[in-house]
Amino acid sequence: MKAILVTAFGGPEFMAYRDIEIPQVQSGQVLIRVEKTSVNFADIKSRYGKKGASLPFIPGLDAAGVIEKVGAEVGHLSVGQRVIAFPSKGTYAEYVVADANLTFALPESIDFDTAAACPVVSFTSYKLLADVARLEPGETVLIHASAGGIGTTAIQLAKLLGAGSVIGTVGNANKAAAALKAGADHVICLDQEDFAAKVNQLTHGAGANVILDSIAGAISERSLLCLAPYGRLVHFGNSSGEAGHFKTQDLHASCRSVLGFSFGTTRAQRPHLLQNTAERVLNYISDGRLQMNIGKQFELKDAARAHEWVESRRSTGKVLLNVQS
Repeated sequence: MKAILVTAFGGPEFMAYRDIEIPQVQSGQVLIRVEKTSVNFADIKSRYGKKGASLPFIPGLDAAGVIEKVGAEVGHLSVGQRVIAFPSKGTYAEYVVADANLTFALPESIDFDTAAACPVVSFTSYKLLADVARLEPGETVLIHASAGGIGTTAIQLAKLLGAGSVIGTVGNANKAAAALKAGADHVICLDQEDFAAKVNQLTHGAGANVILDSIAGAISERSLLCLAPYGRLVHFGNSSGEAGHFKTQDLHASCRSVLGFSFGTTRAQRPHLLQNTAERVLNYISDGRLQMNIGKQFELKDAARAHEWVESRRSTGKVLLNVQS
């Protein structure tokens, strides 16, 4: 089969389009013929050696395709079934193996483009808002990096879960339209305004009840300046590459919380927590209430170009790889 292998840590030039063996299925797994997969920022971090991967490796976190084989102990999935999955050995390949408990049947109403765009961004967004932040009806939500895949998905899910107002931040004005199209009530450009001051202005001094932060560093620190009493700052990434620092005095008297979440850790250590998440988000997508924002698509052999596009910081929405040309 054809696959993309990262042969050395570094730039996209170390991504090779190769022929390798089709993986073997174990008793609790399924073999999936991949139709499409997505590019996530975590794939780029892995390529630079920041995720502890061993060389060579296949990048990728999620895939959409059709089951080709099922292991002996798999009872709820069958050959020919359309699925999304979170394989452990990468997804930039024509065939992948996934544990059955991380493989989810697709409703017929969801096409493969939408299916490939949704797993990481929709599952992560739902967990952040519903389970970690415990969003309550009427609350104000601030979403950093709101024009990206998780950002545009989280905007929609925040509204579906009852948020009273959703504010997004973007790195530059060119990205604002994507966040507004997703349903943000206000969008703040980080290169033009002090986002904390603007959030406080928009909320008449009350601040945001929930803040989703995948940037870290100074953005995390300044987020406390607009976090409401009893507010929850949920940290789930560090795209800035910098650490944020907090003081205990910023939290206890105001009853505010700083919470951490990793979808990768949850997938590896508590996969059972994703069953309800899958049911909820696939229902939202199936009935049209949740739309996936797809930015660009590339052929599998052009995965290096897809990485270059995502790294350029010009991308909005999800970037997909077409595996079966």
